[in-house]
Amino acid sequence: MVYQFSNSGTNMATTIASVHLLFLVIMTSGLPFPKAAGIETEKVALLKLKQGLLDPSHRLSSWVGDDYCKWRGVVCSNRTGHVIKLNLRSLEDDGIDGKFGGEISHSLLDLKYLNYLDLSMNNFEGAKIPKFIGSLERLRYLNLSAASFSGRIPPQLGNLSRLIYLDLKEYFDLNAYSDESSQNDLQWISGLYSLRHLNLEGANLSRASAYWLQAVSMLPSLSELHLSSCGLSLLPPSFPSSNLTSLSVLVLSNNGFNSTIPQWLFQLRNLVHLDLSLDKLGGSILDAFPNTTSLEKLKKMGSLCILKTLILSENDLNGEITELIDALSGCNDSSLEHLNLGFNKLGGVLPNSIGNLYNLQSLLLWDNSFVGSIPISIGNLSNLKELYLSNNQMSGTIPETLGQLSELVAVDVSENSWEGVLTESHLSNLKHLKELAIFKFSLLPDQTLVINISSEWIPPFKLKYLSLRSCQVGSLPDWFLKLDLELEQLDLVYLTQNHFSGSLPLWSSNVSTLNLRNNSFSGPIPWDIGERMPMLADLDLSLNFLTGTLPVSIGNLYGLMALHVSNNYLSGEIPELWELWDGVPNLLVHVDLSNNNLSGELPTSVGSLTALVFLLLSNNLLSGEFPSALQNCTYLRNLDLGGNRFSGNIPAWIGQTMPSFFILRLRSNLFNGSIPSQLCSLSSLHILDLAQNNLSGSIPSCLGNLSAMASGIEFFRYEYQLMVLTKGREDSYRNILYLVNSIDLSNNALSGGVPEGLTNLSFLGTLNLSINHLTGKIPDKIGSMQRLETLDLSRNQLSGPIPAGMASLTFLNHLNLSHNNLSGRIPTGNQLQALDDPSIYRDNPVLCGRPITAKCPGDEETPNRPGGDDQDEDEDGAEVEMKWFYMSMGTGFVVGFWGVCGSLLIKESWRHAYFRLVYDIKEWLLLVIQLNLARLQRKLNL
Repeated sequence: MVYQFSNSGTNMATTIASVHLLFLVIMTSGLPFPKAAGIETEKVALLKLKQGLLDPSHRLSSWVGDDYCKWRGVVCSNRTGHVIKLNLRSLEDDGIDGKFGGEISHSLLDLKYLNYLDLSMNNFEGAKIPKFIGSLERLRYLNLSAASFSGRIPPQLGNLSRLIYLDLKEYFDLNAYSDESSQNDLQWISGLYSLRHLNLEGANLSRASAYWLQAVSMLPSLSELHLSSCGLSLLPPSFPSSNLTSLSVLVLSNNGFNSTIPQWLFQLRNLVHLDLSLDKLGGSILDAFPNTTSLEKLKKMGSLCILKTLILSENDLNGEITELIDALSGCNDSSLEHLNLGFNKLGGVLPNSIGNLYNLQSLLLWDNSFVGSIPISIGNLSNLKELYLSNNQMSGTIPETLGQLSELVAVDVSENSWEGVLTESHLSNLKHLKELAIFKFSLLPDQTLVINISSEWIPPFKLKYLSLRSCQVGSLPDWFLKLDLELEQLDLVYLTQNHFSGSLPLWSSNVSTLNLRNNSFSGPIPWDIGERMPMLADLDLSLNFLTGTLPVSIGNLYGLMALHVSNNYLSGEIPELWELWDGVPNLLVHVDLSNNNLSGELPTSVGSLTALVFLLLSNNLLSGEFPSALQNCTYLRNLDLGGNRFSGNIPAWIGQTMPSFFILRLRSNLFNGSIPSQLCSLSSLHILDLAQNNLSGSIPSCLGNLSAMASGIEFFRYEYQLMVLTKGREDSYRNILYLVNSIDLSNNALSGGVPEGLTNLSFLGTLNLSINHLTGKIPDKIGSMQRLETLDLSRNQLSGPIPAGMASLTFLNHLNLSHNNLSGRIPTGNQLQALDDPSIYRDNPVLCGRPITAKCPGDEETPNRPGGDDQDEDEDGAEVEMKWFYMSMGTGFVVGFWGVCGSLLIKESWRHAYFRLVYDIKEWLLLVIQLNLARLQRKLNL
């Protein structure tokens, strides 16, 4: 009996030992632990979460069955089987419809062991961040960035004491984000004492502007801090850096601190990445270092030597960078990889020590005032991938050592004054080069850089972007045509001084932008350009000597957005280029065929260009009636048919189907009939030019309703070159064209009176109604057109007096009322005092008063009797006046001469500025003469 009991006890002990052993095996083998009944609550919690979420793309379709650990985005512990990670981040592959929305269920609180929660990149449509997230006490990772929440950050998040990673970057919904309702403080972060990564980019922290630095310094383990675009206005000038000993990444960009760089920043011993771009920082970079000794001390401490990224771009920093570069390069092993000081006011020369930054991968110094040449030591930067030195005042030669940078991907040294010769030695080892830009953008370029590369040379690189402007290249070299395979953009603008000539070359089939503007290419456009370059989106062949017809194959360029072939000698009819585009979505926005010899009617296929905004066909030989196909081009803003032979009536549908016109220019054609009143509905129209046609009837009084000229509607800025008749002459406008407001109806057969409604156009700058058959009076309210600069009513049959209110037109600088039947006294005062040319009022027989010779009744002076005392007194007075005249003239000469010349002799900077102005005027005159000669040669077909 005893034996049996003992045996039973032994079996029980063995069983217990076996269970323990099995438990240890499961715990250490990584096999899933069998779920306890209590864990079922986690499954229920997940299903409630799914029920509350909007899931238009069915990303949670896998959330079925019992094994929720295999559901998408759910991760369970291998040891306990509890849910520890929930990743519901929307990925790019999920698309727009793949973003979660709806409500985040409180059931998340049942996931007691959750330590990782990612709801970023979703669209919760302005819902508040749930406060209960602050009760998920085991969370170590929380990411709610770009999830379209709204309101303030709930302070309950400060209860997550175990949190290591917190990302709330741009957590808000842009449509719901409000400065008042979303201003955050930072008091709540004091409880996150385990935090290492904090990203609050874009959050409105204006309430914490005064103490943000003290708040983050309470986080002893913080290594990354991202506070860009947070509305912080204060960057403390001093702070004990010992409080942030673990900080390695600091991003404070786009806050507008409007201060100098504080000294404590570079004393952060572990700082690897510093970004202070777009912060309105002023002064010198060296302001961050009290003296040279402190700079050397920081270098010895290693604070500068471990820095990998320094971004101070888009500020107002000035001074030189020599000492900074010397200090950074003086480290035994400088770690600097990225240096961005672009868009500041830095100057001086680039020090030769820059070649000692051996680990440098990107050097961005563009848009500053650096002078001198590129240091020869640049060739030592064997890891350099990006070199941007554009828009400085650098000069000299480009060193051949540049060709040693075999890792170089992008080079932009544009807008400097380079000279010397660029040979294949500068490019031969740049096997990774993708982007190359060397240009000088100016009407009269002073670039003397000669590109002299053997035509047999084979480039080792495959460019994606090439821009060579105003360089002396000569005839187009063969190696240009070998820049193949990966070339996406080719920009050879403003090479007139190089006279690129010969037949038009074509490049590889994947080129998207081909710009050969302003050269001397001749011959026809290749007939198969559409087949050989099918990816073209922007084609500019303007200002050459091209002949022949437009190739039909251009119609195969379905991705074309801009077609510019103006100022050539193209002839023949415009083919049905777009007949295959009917019903096909297209992107063609800008078509410029002006200044050629094209003839015939406009093809009906132009109606297929439903995205067309600019259509410029001026100065050709086109004929026919107004193209009815344009009714389909409802986005058309600028239409220029001037200088052709179009005839018939101006259609009324323009005002109905094209309500957003900015410019309508139909001058110098054969249009007849009346001006349709429907044009009055073009509320955005700011230039209307119907001059030099055969239009008759009266001027529609409703033109006074053109809103853009009446109330000064603000236009978005656009650039487009147009000849506009203002101030009695035709001028070319481009950069400021959107500011020009003009109505020109001159040289027609219009009759009736000048509509009173036109005086409502208070923002109109030019009104030209000359050479018509207008009768009646000049409107009395003409003085209300306060912005009027040009008024031409000449060669009509206007009668009655000139309104006195015309004297209040303070902007008026060109006036012509000649050849009418105006009567009465010419008003005086204000601006009319300056307009004293008698020709303004010529051939108005019954006008009188200054500045014409005809005197008005009552102006006759009583003549003095001859001889006598009065005559003697007049002679004496005249003699005294002449003495004073000569004395004042001499005094004025001495003061004027020495006031100007003396200043130039004493003040060197003024002297240089004066002679620079004289030089610029001379260069401008030479340019005008050269352009006029070129135009004359074109007209004479030389």
